[in-house]
Amino acid sequence: MQTIKTDLVILGGGIAGLWLLNRVLQQGYDALLLETADLGGAQSVRSQGIIHGGTKYALNGVLTQASSSIADMPSRWRACIEGCGELDLSSAKILSEAHYMWSKASLGAKMTSFFASKALKGRVDAVSPDQRPEAFSHPDFRGNLYRLNEIVLDVPTVIDALARPHTQRILKINANDIQFELADSGVTALQLPQLRIEAQRYITTAGEGTEALLQHLNIQQPQMQRRPLHMVMVRHQSDLPTFAHCISGGSKPVVTITTHPASHGEYVWYLGGDLAESGIKLSSEQQCQKAEKLIRELLPWVELKNPRWASFHINRAEPKQSSLTRPDSAFAQTAGNCIISWPTKLALAPDLSDQILTLLDEQHIAPASKADTLVTGQLPHPDIAQPVWETMFC
Repeated sequence: MQTIKTDLVILGGGIAGLWLLNRVLQQGYDALLLETADLGGAQSVRSQGIIHGGTKYALNGVLTQASSSIADMPSRWRACIEGCGELDLSSAKILSEAHYMWSKASLGAKMTSFFASKALKGRVDAVSPDQRPEAFSHPDFRGNLYRLNEIVLDVPTVIDALARPHTQRILKINANDIQFELADSGVTALQLPQLRIEAQRYITTAGEGTEALLQHLNIQQPQMQRRPLHMVMVRHQSDLPTFAHCISGGSKPVVTITTHPASHGEYVWYLGGDLAESGIKLSSEQQCQKAEKLIRELLPWVELKNPRWASFHINRAEPKQSSLTRPDSAFAQTAGNCIISWPTKLALAPDLSDQILTLLDEQHIAPASKADTLVTGQLPHPDIAQPVWETMFC
C-alpha cells in the first residue's frame, strides 16, 4: 500500500469543508479533502442559501450574541461573489440580492419588525410600496416589508466554485473503507484500500457525519447534538421569485420562503422557519397541508401554477449545548491531533475557517508536506449533489 504525506486531511465535503480547503491551500498548507457521497449532499444543498446577517435572531429587539457573530458574513460572502474577497466565488449564482422580512397585519407583528429594525440599524431598510417584490405588491397586502442585507445564493454553484479548482485534492471514499491508525498521541494515519495518508492534523467538517467519526477516533469530547427540521417544498410553474421571512409577535419567523430554479423551466418555493421546526412530529401529508394552509393565510392573493407539495426531514448538526439550545457561532475544538468542527450555519463557513486557521497557528502547525496529486488524481472524485427537489418530484 502506498503512503503519502500531507499537512491536513479534511473529512467532509460540504461548503464548510470546501471553504476550509480553499483557505488552507491559500495559506500554503498541503491538504486533501475526503467525502463519502456527493459534495454538499448531506446538508449544504438542503439549506435555503441565505447568507444571514443576524436579523432573525433579533426579533425581540435585543442584539444577541448569535446576531453579532454572524453580522459580518453577508459582506464577506458578497466580496467573494464579486471576485474581490478572500476566495473567488465569482462563478456562483445569486438568486436574490436581498432577503426580505414581512409582518402580518397585526400590532404585535409590526412591533416585532420595528424592534428588529432598530436593533439592527444599517442592516434593515423599510421598503416603499413602489419597490416591493411582486408577491408583496398586491393591494391586499397590509403588513410592513423590510429589505435585509442578506444575499441568497444558488448553493450547487457555490459548491462548484469551491471544488472545481482543486479536483485532484478532493477524493470520494466509501465510509466503510476508512480506517484510522490510533496511538496515545492521536491519529498516526488514515487508511483507505488504495492508499495510506499521514497528516499533521485531521479536521472534521462532516456535519451530522462527525458523530460517527468521533466514535471511530475514540474522541469523547466535544459531543454533537441534532436539532430536527421538517422542510417543505412546493414545485410550480409560476415565475414569482420570493425571498422573505414572515414574522408575527414571536421570536422566530413564522415561515421563511426562498425560490429556486428547477428543471424543465419550473420553480420551487422552499419553506423553513418555525414551520419546519414545529412540524417535526407531523407526517409528510400533514406538514404539507399545514404549509399550504399557512401560505393561503399569509399570501391569499398568490396562486401558484400546477403546485406539487413535498416535505422531508433533516437534522441540523451542532456542538452539544445545554438544553439543546442553538449555538451562537461556528465551533472548532482541538482533540489530540484532530480538530472537531461544525459551522452550525451555511453563512458561518468563513468564520469556521478563521477559527481553524487560528488553532493551527496556535499549535505551530506549519506547511511541511506535499501530497502526490498524480496519485490522488487517479482516485475517484465526488460529484456535486443535486438539490432535493430534483430527486423528490417526478
